[in-house]
Amino acid sequence: MNSVYKDQLQLLKKVTPRKAVNVVRLFTSFYFSRIRGKAGIRSMPMGLSIEPTTSCNLRCSECPSGMRSFTRETGMLHQDTFQKVIDQVKNKLIWLTFYFQGEPYLNKDFLKMVKYASENGLYTMTSTNAHYFTDEIAKETIESGLSRIIVSMDGTTQETYEQYRKGGSLEKVKEGISKLVKWKKELKSATPHIVLQFIVFGHNEHEIEEVKKVGKELGVDEVKIKSAQIYDFSHEHLLPSDSKYARYKKENGSYSIKAGLMNHCWRMWSSAVITWDGKVIPCCFDKDAHHQIGSIEQKPFKDIWLSESYDDFRNKVLIDRKSVDICTNCTEGTEVWI
Repeated sequence: MNSVYKDQLQLLKKVTPRKAVNVVRLFTSFYFSRIRGKAGIRSMPMGLSIEPTTSCNLRCSECPSGMRSFTRETGMLHQDTFQKVIDQVKNKLIWLTFYFQGEPYLNKDFLKMVKYASENGLYTMTSTNAHYFTDEIAKETIESGLSRIIVSMDGTTQETYEQYRKGGSLEKVKEGISKLVKWKKELKSATPHIVLQFIVFGHNEHEIEEVKKVGKELGVDEVKIKSAQIYDFSHEHLLPSDSKYARYKKENGSYSIKAGLMNHCWRMWSSAVITWDGKVIPCCFDKDAHHQIGSIEQKPFKDIWLSESYDDFRNKVLIDRKSVDICTNCTEGTEVWI
């Protein structure tokens, strides 16, 4: 069976009858809300993103973690906070992403949290720059039950790689991937699905075909070519010359997302984000948590998710999404994967 289909099967295995009913109710409430033009929801999300840490070892130029440009506090997710969340949502939740900002492996309890979520029936994912894979950590990653891991490698030479991943080592990334692949084979594990992700910039687009070869040589399950998210358009050099790989179009001297923003967003019904310190925010584009709906340290997640405040935000998206600041660079329905 194709490795991508195997990964999809792993996800489907997490869908219990109770979770399936929840998904149907989510879809129903989403489409009725669009028709009515007013938010309404009576189900729990099918997915969550949770932030292990805001810290990162690299200095990527379009990343708040990399640039140390957060206006919110930085820190590490505590295991007791994490378990509190999982215990509240595990009966309805299908997938859990261990990523928002930062490098997850900097949190010493990260793999313990992955194991706890996996043991509670969740499909678990993370994204990493792969600089912390000792043989022991690679083995522990496989044993944690992690379902999918995305490894960022935006260049096939050190010169190209470090133009964006400042402070990074391409050789460490390759070594880390090799250790993951080795232990996955030795432990005869079906998981995690190992994805090599290549974000296309102006300086690396000539290496797209080469990275596919590298992925095959390393033995990953999948190579994904992804468009770059840009915040500062004065960095025009980051944009690829081939528009096929760009999220943006340039008109009258300014850039915007290629597709127009429709007045709806499935993410507002299907998932939420929880920061390392328990803030509940509506979307991963809210890097500084300016649109905090509540805190799991003060209220149960369900009360926040079904609150009037959350519906007020959903209504803003339904009425005039372009007026919501975090939506202006959003890829919902527009993201480029090749």
